[in-house]
Order: sequence, then structure tokens, then C-alpha cells
Amino acid sequence: VASKCFFHCAASGTTTRVCELKIWMLERLKWQKNIRTHGWEKKPRMLQVQDSVEETTSNSEVAESSPPNVQPIIPKVLECSTESSSSSASGNSVDRAPSLNVGIFGYSRKDLSDEDLRNIVAATLTCRVDHQTYHINGGFNNKDGMKKLNRRMEQIEGEHEANRIFYLSVPQEALLDVSVSLADNSQTKRGWNRIIIEKPFGFDALSSYKLTQCFLSKFQEKQLYRIDHRLGKDLIENITVLRFSNLVFEPLWSRTYIKNVQVILSEECGMEAQGRYFGHYGVIRDIVHSHILQTIALFAMEPPVSLDGEDIRNEKVKVLRSIRKLNLNDVVLGQYKNSADKSGCYMNSLMPTFFAAALYIDNARWDGVPFLVKTGVGLIKHRQPDEAILLKVNNKVPGLGLQLDASELNLLYRDKYDVEVPDSYEHLLLDVIDGDTHLFMRSDELEAAWNILTPILDKIEENKVVPELYETGGRGPVGAYYLGAKHGNAFSSGINFEVILELTKFESSSPNLVLAVSLMNASRIEDDSSSSR
Repeated sequence: VASKCFFHCAASGTTTRVCELKIWMLERLKWQKNIRTHGWEKKPRMLQVQDSVEETTSNSEVAESSPPNVQPIIPKVLECSTESSSSSASGNSVDRAPSLNVGIFGYSRKDLSDEDLRNIVAATLTCRVDHQTYHINGGFNNKDGMKKLNRRMEQIEGEHEANRIFYLSVPQEALLDVSVSLADNSQTKRGWNRIIIEKPFGFDALSSYKLTQCFLSKFQEKQLYRIDHRLGKDLIENITVLRFSNLVFEPLWSRTYIKNVQVILSEECGMEAQGRYFGHYGVIRDIVHSHILQTIALFAMEPPVSLDGEDIRNEKVKVLRSIRKLNLNDVVLGQYKNSADKSGCYMNSLMPTFFAAALYIDNARWDGVPFLVKTGVGLIKHRQPDEAILLKVNNKVPGLGLQLDASELNLLYRDKYDVEVPDSYEHLLLDVIDGDTHLFMRSDELEAAWNILTPILDKIEENKVVPELYETGGRGPVGAYYLGAKHGNAFSSGINFEVILELTKFESSSPNLVLAVSLMNASRIEDDSSSSR
């Protein structure tokens, strides 16, 4: 089937790269079908590690330090086991693939014991709390604190190979101090080190550039994983699969047939988070910069050379660099009314909680096609809040005569697949362990995104643009509809392509967290005498 598809693609003029992606995806589907048919494997997907160490760091390849006011950590416990065995004909020798042993280390200023942290985790999570969960009180000096963390990790790891993942959930003002101290004092030299950084990635183009340069002075680019949990949704990854594994879509994926693309995201935000949300970042820096632009880049990119993370990121950055400069006339700002204030008073801030814009990508594929963006807090929920793919097709109504009707071919994940959809963080953390970078922003992607938004943020600030108020649970500012009417009917006919995402924003009561995870070869710990492993 794959080779047949390949020649069909070549005959129809589709690029070889699309064909190769199609072949790869078909092989994956064929393999998974055989698993279901023959029952080769019934276990759920487990975390896997490679036998070889793919990244090593020298003294110069280090990271950055730890937060001044780090509070207790509430990490997700990773349980991993990738053990397989095969016996020789005589049954005397056993070749076991190394299993993965995970140690979780919480780092904060709190005076907590290991058991205290385990109890905190047990009260929060539904999974088993592993005994290899530890807490380190870093004190007020991050340099000394990170040395203390390193000693504790080395004590648990012993003399065996070990890889480390550092998850930095700290305020922007503490990020540099945390990461520098970590870089100089907590990286392992017996495996790779990877650093997960949470949004926001700077405040504007200049601050982001300075932050990036500081990181790159201590880390290699391949060590940095800038995480946005919204990009871990299966629906986001399915955009690429839908396009490249279904040949009916690729020939239509251009300005010739697509009238406009709409990216809509509605998000809920608890009242306890409003002070920080309004006072500092707002919807443009928090949602548009990362999630919205990354979704557009994944949707609009050219077929990558391969499915390698770097090849995908190469294509994404080309899209971001091709987005036309935004004008104020093509932007609508909104702010929802403070429903908690019974007097009817509104927020004493101009920070927007709603953003709508018409973006244009100046390249041959998307020239003239508006990408209509609408995102905000407290908007009305759409009819499909669950992950789904909806497709409308025209068909004839049964009976005499020729009456046409538009029918929906819907894929609702919960109805089609009787499995639990993984949490976004589970997906992304597994990608970090696997070294898969395609859903994480590279430094040049970060720069390209800020180059799109910083000029319009400056104009909003200079002109003191007042956001239009809208009711919580409503459809947003009226101005967004005029914007859609202005740009949404650029052509007389075509396809409206919508990407609708509705998410609930989780606000942690303890935002100042550092999580260190050590990935150790469990078989080496169990059996030190084997020199062949």
C-alpha cells in the first residue's frame, strides 16, 4: 500500500517529502493494526530510554540557577519500567534491556522532610507515590542550595549512569538566578541534562533576547525545552497527522481552496489568579505568543524533510518569519467584566483578557488567506468542548429531485477511542525524556514570535488602547465580529478551516517550584557485577 501510494503521489505532482511522510505514517498504522490483531502487546505505552547517551555536557555546557522564594513542589510522579528479556536456546543466558528508574527531587525553601513531600504529593495525585521522592531545602542561597541538591542526587544515583531533567516553575525575576546556579552546580557529568522552562519566555523581544543569550551561555540549544502545556493536546499533534496521512487534504492545503483559517481558544481563569494575570502578562503574552502562533505554524508549515523535531522546527520558524506586520486596525482587544464585584465596577487596568486579530502569511502557499485569531478568558463554550475533528461534506438528500444537504463527518475522541486521553503534561514530559523537540519552541522560533507581537504591544501601550468590555460567558467584544466580516470574506467561495480549543487554566497556589528528575538505569543498580551492560 505504501509503495502504491508513493507512485500515486508522484504522478499527481505532490512533493516527495509528503509521500515519505505518508509512507511512514501508514507503516505506523499497519504496525499498530498488527498489534491489535495478533495481540503482540497488550501493555500501555511505557516510558523508554535509549541504551546510548545522546547528550553529554562538559563544564562549559551548564545551566542556570534557583529561585529566591521557592515553595514546596507538587510534582507528578513518573513510574517507568521498560524491561524486556530474551533467553538463549540453552536457557543459560538472559539479555535484559535496562529498565528506567526514576528519582524525583523537590527543591524549595520549605523545611520539609522527604515524607512530608510524599504526603503532599499523595494528597494531590491519584497515582502511587514512589519512595524515591525526596525534598531538599535549598535555603536562601541558590548556589549552595544547588550544590546540596547535586550531592543528594549523586547519593541516590551512586556511580551509575544517570540522566537528569530539571523542571523550573519559577517567577521570571528568579529564573536567571535559579538557572545559573543549577547550571554551575547541579548538572550530571554521567549522562545528559535537559531543562524545562515554563512560560512566559520574556516580556517582549528585548527581554526575551537577553534571557535566551544567558541560557545559551550555559546550555546547548538541544538541552532547552520551553514548555506550553496547551501544545501537549492530542488535537494539536493531530493537525500534522490529518494533513500528511490523508492525501485528500494536502492538495487542498493552500490559498487555492482555503478561504480562511480560524484559530479560537477559550480559557477559564480562577479569580485568585486575576491579580497576577492582569497586572503583568495579559492574554497576548500568555496565550497568543506561544500557543496560538505555534498552532498556526504547525498548521501552515511546508512538509518537513523528516519527522525529526529539528526539521519540523525549521519549517515552523519559516512560517513565523513570514507573518505580516500587524496593524492596530486589524486587532481587537477586550476585557471581561469583573463579575465578583457586585457594584459593577471594572478592573482598574488596561491589560486585555481578549485578543482578536487577522494575520497574513506572506508566502506562496498562504498569500491572501486571513488567519483569524480569537482567544480570551471567560468566553462562551462551543458545542464541542471535547477533542474532536469535524468535517462537513455536501451530499444529496434521499428521494426524488436533487436537493443538497451538508452533513457532518465527526471524529469525537471519547466516542471513537475507549482510552483515557493522556494529560498534556504527561505527553510533553514523555517527549522530553525521548528527546522529541517538535512541540517545544527553539530560540529562533521564540525570537520570530516576539518580532510579530512586540511592535503591536508597543503600539497598544503608546496609544493607551482601551479594551472593549464583555460579559463573562459571552462571545467576546462586538468589535471581533466586525473584524471577522472585514477579513473573513476575502474570496467568494472556499473552505473555512477552524481550529477550536477550549481549555481550563490551572493556577497553582505555589508557583515557585523547581523539580529535578533523575533517570537511572535500574538494572545497573540491581546488578553491579555485569560489565557488559
